[in-house]
Parts: sequence; structure tokens; C-alpha cells
Amino acid sequence: MAVPPIQRSLRSVAPGNSWLLDTLLGLLVVCALPLAITTIPNTLSVVARLLPADIDQVGLMRTHGLALPVLMLAVPLAAVALRRVPAAHLMLAGLALVALSDAAGGYAVSELLVGVVRVLRGVGCGLLVPATLVAVWTRTPVLRGLWAGTFSLSLLTAQALALWPLDAVSSWKVTLQPYPLVTGVALGLAAAYLLAWMLLGRPEAPVFAVGERGRLLLCVVLALGIAVVAISTASAGWRAPPVVLLAATAVFGLLALASIGPVESRRAAYVLVAVGVVLLPSAAQVTLVEMGGLGGPGLRGLWIPYVVAGVLAIGAAVAVRLFAVGAGRWLAPLGLLSMVVGLCSVRLVVPSADGMVLAVPFTLLAVGAAVALTATLQEVGIGAAAFGLSLCVAGVLAGFLLGTGVQMALLDGVRSAQELVDKFVGALHWWALIGGFLLVAIIVLAAVLARRSEGDEGGKQAFEDVLLVTAPQGDPGAGSEAVDCAGEPRKWGDAFAAADDSGRGGERGPGATEGGRSVPNGPAFAEAEEGQVPAVPPQAKSPEDDRAP
Repeated sequence: MAVPPIQRSLRSVAPGNSWLLDTLLGLLVVCALPLAITTIPNTLSVVARLLPADIDQVGLMRTHGLALPVLMLAVPLAAVALRRVPAAHLMLAGLALVALSDAAGGYAVSELLVGVVRVLRGVGCGLLVPATLVAVWTRTPVLRGLWAGTFSLSLLTAQALALWPLDAVSSWKVTLQPYPLVTGVALGLAAAYLLAWMLLGRPEAPVFAVGERGRLLLCVVLALGIAVVAISTASAGWRAPPVVLLAATAVFGLLALASIGPVESRRAAYVLVAVGVVLLPSAAQVTLVEMGGLGGPGLRGLWIPYVVAGVLAIGAAVAVRLFAVGAGRWLAPLGLLSMVVGLCSVRLVVPSADGMVLAVPFTLLAVGAAVALTATLQEVGIGAAAFGLSLCVAGVLAGFLLGTGVQMALLDGVRSAQELVDKFVGALHWWALIGGFLLVAIIVLAAVLARRSEGDEGGKQAFEDVLLVTAPQGDPGAGSEAVDCAGEPRKWGDAFAAADDSGRGGERGPGATEGGRSVPNGPAFAEAEEGQVPAVPPQAKSPEDDRAP
């Protein structure tokens, strides 16, 4: 029987060279993963005042948003390709496409060219995300923890990182090439890693289980449906109720698809769907509310909370990977509960003119996501992990759709700048409430389905053990029949001995057994000047409070 290419024996890495490969791979993960996730936010509305008058601004903003739908389609397709293509090759190809989009971004002068640039960037980043996961899968536990912590931090800071290069810019094209220097560094690291991978010894590649390809292709179909819905709602001027309904349907579809597979795969898929739907959409709204143009501290006042949350998230992920192996059954829901507490703190402390207080919700969200991801991914194979990652990136778009629907419902009929700020904060508080309930529902769903599946499998196994261990009693002269767990006979009667003598080399006994809405334009970093910007509103009332504000 032919051996699949992913299972071919590879030259093992010499112990003295392993540290070099691990170092290069760790630097590549820290550099490339945030670069890939930063592609997701659509920040063109922030520099809308710089757009040429002869360009359709609304159409350009919609075209700019193509990167996320393309990325979430590329992730499961790249995971399928990784069954045969080495991760080192795919990482280099992905970064080459990102570099090409950076170079082409300076020449984009029309809606069509902007769309081409964003599609190229979405494909490149869609290759990067699963390729980095596969690359670290068989390496040291520290690298796998680093990947989970960096991925969680990237989701938390994606909106802020996308806004950072736009301070005091003179050209809107910066949104198409936000970090060309970082792209160049990552591309150099990918080339160095590929060279070291080829010369020093090729690490053993993880093996995808049979049937994982079909589940990944189902992710492509579902992601395509969500992408069509998102593009339609952005192009047809839909009202809030149908947008919310379609977004909720998309989340339900993700959870239904996550229910395919064994118990461990279901738990991982549920956790990744929850992180994708909640983390980036929540952090993006908090970041926008805290901008200087809306009375917050601006990004300069948010970087310390981001750094604190990032260090703790990566440290927690590495610690779980090193010291809590096999504890995913209780650590994963505990991480999601930390995210629930983080959303509750968002309702309590946001908006705030003091950025330091935001270290609390940021840390709870990032650490909770990192712990949940690390704990649940260490219990599954690479195929189930890639399947869950594909659902996660699709969940990001579903979460943005749901958050946009909530904003549309609350911002309808706004008449003044201060009312806009109040309603925008109210939409954030509503979203935090919805996200918290969604996380709790997923925790309960995972616990109930996992327990039921384990009970069914336990009953089935017990029944099979009874059939295997206790055989019907025959003629006393022939002796009793008993079969061990591997299907081999423990004691044979005369009839079985005679059959064995006459048919050696035959088959074994029967017991044998053989993976929205755009925000107001304004500087993202400026301090709020009294009398020139809307004041930060007082703490918004709870959405479930019917009293007048």
C-alpha cells in the first residue's frame, strides 16, 4: 500500500540543530501571526477624508473589506494542502503574497485594484495562519504554547494594530500596506527557516487523520455562505433585524458543524468558535470607543494594557502547555469563564478616560482565550485543530456581522455627536451582554454533549467487553472459550485447536481490532480637547433597565 506523502520518513533533526530551528520558528510566529490577523479589520473609514473625490468611497470601503472573507476561505483550503505540502513552503508562499500586496498597494488607484490587493493579502494571510500551527505542532511544548498565546493576543490587538499606522498620515493607501518593514522581516525569517529546515534536517510532519479532509471542505462551504451573506448585507443596505438574524444563523451553523466528530474534537471546535465570535469583535469595539476623537485616551493610552495582557496571555499559554497536560476538560471552560468575566468588566469600566483600567478586561479576555485554546488543542490531533481553526476565523466574520447588526439597531436616527457617542457605547454594552451569554451557552453545550457522548461510548464499550470476555459455554469436554481485549484466544478447546492446526495463517478472531457600521473620522491618538469633541458619557445604563437614560 502506498504511503501518503505526509507520512514519508524524513531525516530527523540533529539535537544540536533543534534549538536553531525552534528559535527561527518562534521568531516567525511572533512576527507573522499578528501581521496576518491585523489584515482582518477594515480601517478605510478612518482615512475617508483622504480619499479622492472621483472614487466611489462607499464601494471602496466594501472592496477593502474583502480581505476577511478571502482569509477565512483560504484557511481550510490551506489546511487541506498541508496534508501534502510542507508548512515551511506554505509559510514562505503566504508571506511572499503579503509582500506582493504591500508593493502593489502603492499603485492602487481604483476600486478594482484595491480589491485585488486585499484579496492577495487575504490569501497570503490565510496560508500563514494554519501553516504556523502545523509547523509548531511537533516541536517543543513552549512553541505550541507560544502559538496559542500569540494567536489570542493578535485577536485582541488586531484593531489597534490596524489603526496605529494611520496617525497623521497623508495618504489613504497606508491602509493597504500598514507594516511593510515587518513584512520584510517576516519574509526573511521564513526564508531562513526554510533554508535551515532543508539543510539541518526536516522535522517530522504531523499526520492528519482519515476523514479530516471532508470536514475541512465542509468548512469551506460554510465559510463561503457566511461570506456571501456578509457581502450582501454590506451592499444591499439591509436593516438591522435581518442582519442580526442572519448573523445568529451563521453562529448556529458554526456550532452545528463543530458537533461533527469525536468528543475531543467537538470540545476543541466549540472553544475555537467561541473565541472567534467573541474576542476580536469585542476588542475592536472597545478600542474604537476609547479613541481620542471620542473622548478616550487614544491608542497611546492603551498600549500598556495591551502589553500587560499580551505578556500574561503568552505566559499562561506556555504554563498550561508545560504543566497542565491532560487538564483541558476543566481548563478550557475555565478560560471561557474568564472571558465572560472580562465582558462583564467591559460593561463596568468602558468608557474610561484612563486607559490603565482597561488592563483588567484586556487581560481577562486574552488570558482566558489563551488558556482555553492551549488546553483544548493539546488533547486533539492536528486535523481536529485545523478544523477548529477554520471555524474560528469564520466565527470572526459572524461575530462582526452580529455586532454590526446591534450597532445598526441602536445608531438608527442619531441626530447629534453626543448622541452618537452615547449610542455607540450602548451598542458595546449590548454586545458584551450578548457575547457573555453566548460563551456561557457554548460552555453548557460542550459539557452536555461531551458527557452524553462519553456515556454512549462507555456503554458501548462495556457491552463489547461483556461479549468479548464471556463466551457461551459449550461441551464440557471441549473447555470454555475466553477472548482477551486484543481478540486473541486465552484458552482453546479441542475443536479450536484442530481448526488452528488445519488453518494456520488465516484471519484472526472476531474480536480483532485495527482528527458595519463605520465610526466617526478623527485622530486615533489625539488627546480630547474640551469643547471640541463629545465628552465621554457617564456609565451607560444596563440594556435590560427600562428606565429613561
